[in-house]
Amino acid sequence: MSGFPAALPASRIPDPADAPVLKWGIAGPGWIAERFTEAVQANTRQKVIAVGSRSAERADAFARKFGIDASHGSYAQLAGDPDVEIVYVATPHPQHLEVALAAIDAGKHVLIEKPIGITGDQARRIAEAARERGVFAAEAMWTFFLPKFDVITQLLESGAFGDIVSVFAEYSEHFEPGHRIFNPELAGGPLMDLGTYPLAFTTRVLGAPDTVAAIGTKHPSGVNGQLSMALGFASGAQAIVNTGIHNFTPTEAVIVGKEATLRIDGLFNMPGGFTLRHADGRELRYEEAPGAHFEGLHYEAAAVARSIAAGELESPQRPLADSIITLDLADAIRAQVGIEFPEPATTRK
Repeated sequence: MSGFPAALPASRIPDPADAPVLKWGIAGPGWIAERFTEAVQANTRQKVIAVGSRSAERADAFARKFGIDASHGSYAQLAGDPDVEIVYVATPHPQHLEVALAAIDAGKHVLIEKPIGITGDQARRIAEAARERGVFAAEAMWTFFLPKFDVITQLLESGAFGDIVSVFAEYSEHFEPGHRIFNPELAGGPLMDLGTYPLAFTTRVLGAPDTVAAIGTKHPSGVNGQLSMALGFASGAQAIVNTGIHNFTPTEAVIVGKEATLRIDGLFNMPGGFTLRHADGRELRYEEAPGAHFEGLHYEAAAVARSIAAGELESPQRPLADSIITLDLADAIRAQVGIEFPEPATTRK
């Protein structure tokens, strides 16, 4: 297929229920770990067999809620569980590095919630450790594992857009007081929780920018409250990205090419539809029921299981190099705006 297609390609994503079975351990029994476990147990044959937390009580409560056999009162104990094959790291962001390295050192594969770390250097350290140990590692940027994104990937690879000239992507939400996103010690603010989605999308389409211009404003809590970024690329393409924690936005994403434009329905990072429009007005519509985490997180688990069964050490849907590019960009944005994150808990080299 080359140029504007006569019809949209079909998604190539296999049924998640057919994926090879892995034995999973959950590190960090919080909200996203609950959504991941719900989705995996309802839609795949993957087995969640253990959970670990710094609190033995929280680990035990999570295990009882989801019918998990083993609970551990530390991440080290979880990493040392001989029955666990892969650890899903769902701790607060600043703990991702330490927990992931402990699991890797124990010979476990890892799927690490986004962002994989809070800096580009942390992402590199995880990638290097996994490569040295010969285990699989990936960032759980679940958007890229969804069926709709496989269709978008095929459109990108086929040249359906012509020369891509711009990308627009944004994601903001409202959060109630007391949410961890307002805690600077947990890398609070929108960049790591929300902004990673439009930044990852933009760099997936256009690669690493060579020009970054960012502005930001503080939230009354002390963390950053809103960011706007203009990005320039060697190809001449440009991107505009916005993220914030003041209120909800449409959370749409647009790819503009000289031949065709793609507009992804909000919330663009979740299951849903999109429209591909040719410059002459022709349109192709991808229909998919809108959904949230329960309808989508199992796709990444199944894809990871397939990659590991095939002997792959990275995910083709979210290669580690892509995760590093996104976090290097986030580092550049933070440097311009003056956002500081806590020092990593581990000094392992």
